[in-house]
Amino acid sequence: MFETILATAVLPAHDLDRARQWWAQVLGREPIGGEPEGETLFYEIGGVPVMVYRTGFAGTAQNTAFNLLTDDLDRDMAALRAAGVAFHEYDFPGLSTVDGVAELGEERAAWFSDSEGNIFSLSQPAEESAALVERLRARSGPS
Repeated sequence: MFETILATAVLPAHDLDRARQWWAQVLGREPIGGEPEGETLFYEIGGVPVMVYRTGFAGTAQNTAFNLLTDDLDRDMAALRAAGVAFHEYDFPGLSTVDGVAELGEERAAWFSDSEGNIFSLSQPAEESAALVERLRARSGPS
């Protein structure tokens, strides 16, 4: 079972042209494909194929839709801020941010939204999780 399957992340978009521009300007990614009808774009980031498709339900989920793992949260937050990204501030029981960053034990994380309202997380895993992250990265190949 699943010997020839490919999994993808799926993100909704109200406006595919706006989403395409955001992916290019903020994440430095161009589509790797799309459907002829122009309703779907495909990207690749961190070895993960991402399907971005047109729908009126974009941005309605209030949960993290896509997670990016990094080895340097501060470096990548600075690059995203330079591209115009504003990080979310949270103050919930068990989760609060300062300057966009949540300290979760030895893990650090930040959240931001794309042009369509989808919530992305950017996290720097704790040391004990780093080996798992490296195994995942090695399996996915270069990004």
